[in-house]
Amino acid sequence: SGIDFEIIIIDDGSPDGTQEVAQQLEKIYGSDKILFLFPSGTAYIHGMKFATGDFIVIMDADLSHHVRLHVIYPVFLIKPIVYRKQKEGNFDIVSGTRYKGNGGVYGWDLKRKLISRGANFLTQVLLRPGASDLTGSFRLYRKEVLQKLMEKCVSKGYVFQMEMIVRARQLGFTVGEVPISFVDRVYGESKLGGNEIVSFLKGLLTLFATT
Repeated sequence: SGIDFEIIIIDDGSPDGTQEVAQQLEKIYGSDKILFLFPSGTAYIHGMKFATGDFIVIMDADLSHHVRLHVIYPVFLIKPIVYRKQKEGNFDIVSGTRYKGNGGVYGWDLKRKLISRGANFLTQVLLRPGASDLTGSFRLYRKEVLQKLMEKCVSKGYVFQMEMIVRARQLGFTVGEVPISFVDRVYGESKLGGNEIVSFLKGLLTLFATT
């Protein structure tokens, strides 16, 4: 790829077998390229402490961010898609969007699609963030921008992704988008449940009142 890279895998209790696979990859490729961590706090904050590059790509490790568009490893996806977009507009953040261009969601039932669409619709109406997908987790950040956003963001769980974009706009950082295909995980199960939905709504109202 021509890019000096590292892959940091953080297991925050996911039920999809991340831990076992990450440990195998670390043995195969070495800890200088594959770093496997257990978070002592918020997973993103924990991972950022160990990242050494100028840009940080955050993505799900369960192949939901589809192999046909991105290939499996971030070292290959950065340059042809996200890295190119960043260079085109010199963006501070490049976010993958399921709801723009040829992006899409595959494998979800109607309930999950309605929850995701509904969450994004409410966010667009209340916060007007200037981005089409606020709950996705496939993003590239300048490291210094990510550090500043971490200092401002107070949310956890699914609200965190939304707050990152809202705070970025508030602070004047630039955000670009690239369409992605999101495919539901084959193994394990989602941690999304009633508690997470309630937390999201509370976080949305908090951001509406404070931004």
